[in-house]
Amino acid sequence: MVERLYIRMLYFCQMRYISYPFFAFICLCKTVTAQEKWDLRKIVDYALVNNISIKQLDVQSAISGLNYKQTKLNQYPNASVSGSTAFNSGRNQDPTSFNLITQSYLSAGLQLQTSADIFNWFSKRNTILAYEWQYEAAKASADKLRNDIALTVANNYLQVLLAREQENIAQVQLKQTQAQLANTRKLVNAGALAELNASELESQEALDSANYITAKGSVIQSLLVLKAYMNMDAAAPFDVAVPPVELIPIENIADLQPDAVYALAVKNLPQQRVNDFKLRAAQSFAAAAKGTMYPTIGAFGSLGSGFNSQSRDIRGFTFSNDSIGKVQVNGTSYSVYPNQPFANPVYGKTAFFNQWNQNFRQSIGLSLSIPIFNGAQLRSNYQRSKLDIRNAELQQAADNMQIKQDIYQAYNAATVALEKFNASEKSVAAAQRTYDYAQKRYSVGMMGTFELITQQNNLFRAKLQQVLNQFDYVFKVKVLEFYRGQGLKL
Repeated sequence: MVERLYIRMLYFCQMRYISYPFFAFICLCKTVTAQEKWDLRKIVDYALVNNISIKQLDVQSAISGLNYKQTKLNQYPNASVSGSTAFNSGRNQDPTSFNLITQSYLSAGLQLQTSADIFNWFSKRNTILAYEWQYEAAKASADKLRNDIALTVANNYLQVLLAREQENIAQVQLKQTQAQLANTRKLVNAGALAELNASELESQEALDSANYITAKGSVIQSLLVLKAYMNMDAAAPFDVAVPPVELIPIENIADLQPDAVYALAVKNLPQQRVNDFKLRAAQSFAAAAKGTMYPTIGAFGSLGSGFNSQSRDIRGFTFSNDSIGKVQVNGTSYSVYPNQPFANPVYGKTAFFNQWNQNFRQSIGLSLSIPIFNGAQLRSNYQRSKLDIRNAELQQAADNMQIKQDIYQAYNAATVALEKFNASEKSVAAAQRTYDYAQKRYSVGMMGTFELITQQNNLFRAKLQQVLNQFDYVFKVKVLEFYRGQGLKL
């Protein structure tokens, strides 16, 4: 225990008194001489920015936002412009006079059309509300995933701290065994102890070395798992800051009663907001589906014109006094002339822009659409939407029940973890006293090496279990704090 505290004091003293100008010099020269330590806040922030699952859900949220925006735009009138040009031959309808003709001609047309719903029993308005609630649900789902990722990352961060603490305990255990072996080797060389004592300690040293190597491997493995959740390159240099577990701030278990925690969780947790928004969306969709079963009143209008390359108009007249025929009177042929000069019309092709002006047409009107029979599709849609409401209500109740069960289980687990931690403290104290007595007896030759090693292993296991219980208790309290809406802090 003394050696362990000495190592920690040395570590924190070194971190505390490193000069700031030295750090500034390193930053300016861009020379890395010591690996940066990541605390939990920085790890969580990095994970929330880089986690692929969060990015995918953000994309889905953006798509939901576009759907909501589109439904809002759908309430405005529609307008479209259409134009066409074509060469026609054979028997066709003149697009300007609408007479049937057989001449080949080149035609062109332009039309502006618009339409709008005047009253549709609030179907569009409810559809807009439904998509708005869906958008809010998508954003809340992204928040829920962020919370889940943060909680998972915090759990893995604590696993790294636990693995690092196990490594420190194994290292202290190895150093103690090595010191005992060195002292025993001196006594064996002096003839005060048999060679068996040294052999037993050498065997224990090998075992402690294996435990230390295993503990170091666990640290590396825990770091790799943490980097995976952060979406960080496995080969990138990375290490975590190790705050003393006894200095991690936690709430008093008495202030985390499950009923109070559940009441706050239902109000604050994103999952509950997701269910509430989905229920509202289902209700709005049902109201919109009901509106489609009633008549719809709309308005429409259009402007248009056309052109025909064969279109002609009168450009003027030619006058003639020529004979218009012959008549026979008593066997004599006489020429017949008009009383006035005869006017012959002169035709020419109508100019393009003149045709646009002459053929300009307009229309405006009201429309009424009454659904009479369509295979009961509209009614089926309405009935389906009411079942969606029921399904959303059941899902909300199920999630509320699940979160309440999780909170009560977390509270019970935290209570058990606290009791186990208190018991492990007593166990460490007892094991430490036993080991101290064993060392004194061993030093005067009243105890063999095997018995001393046994007591030393008992102390090692007691310390390890204490650390396990302490980290377990801290994490379970952090889970309750998370449900309470306090976030994650270490």
